[in-house]
Amino acid sequence: MADTPPENSAQMASSSYRLPALDQDFLLGDSMRGVRFLLEYAKAEEALRAWGVRSTIVVFGSARVKPGTSWYETAREFGRIASERGGALDGKVGEVRDNVIATGGGPGIMEAANRGATDVGAPSVGFNITLPHEQAPNAWSTPELTFRFHYFAMRKMHLAMRANALVVFPGGFGTFDELFELLTLRQTDKAPPIPIVLVDRAYWTSIIRFEALVEHGMIARTDLDLMGYADDAEGIWQELLSRGLKPHQDLE
Repeated sequence: MADTPPENSAQMASSSYRLPALDQDFLLGDSMRGVRFLLEYAKAEEALRAWGVRSTIVVFGSARVKPGTSWYETAREFGRIASERGGALDGKVGEVRDNVIATGGGPGIMEAANRGATDVGAPSVGFNITLPHEQAPNAWSTPELTFRFHYFAMRKMHLAMRANALVVFPGGFGTFDELFELLTLRQTDKAPPIPIVLVDRAYWTSIIRFEALVEHGMIARTDLDLMGYADDAEGIWQELLSRGLKPHQDLE
């Protein structure tokens, strides 16, 4: 009498038999951290390319700033100005767009800049981050261009890699982190020359005395030329232009 073949239910049920791409336990394990990092790069990159986003104007600033305040309304007005004049309104989905507003996708200054772009019918990008206190995306970034990240490093890479300009409103530790990373990339020539504008000179000069870094020999005096200052939305735009920002028609 022939032996009865054993059932293979145990093999079929084993976690080792799951397709790797469908195995959440495996994908979320330590050994797959590099793969998850790559996925966070690729997912946003594909969408940005599909929408024709060639370059961005990145706006940093505090998540704690409320609507109706001076800083919020300045960021909102700048989002309108930059979107109308920079090239974000040019073309349809898939055609090249330049100087599209990009933010961290959260509340405060980020929301204000995204909202300004929406005011004039322009797309804008939100690179949101998962945090323990469950930060959610604001309601003003373009839904198809609103992304969620686990890794701060990949989020900051996406913010930097298409940046045609950087505008930094008052903020706290997160804003400082983002600003100094871009300043470091510029100082070390790891990033191409882009205009960097700090909004509200009184705020920045009261918080950081950059001159002290020169006095102590920690940076060169020429490093101070990496950034300028402005106090209102029109002033931000003009300072960006004076520092070399090119609108869409000049990038063709």
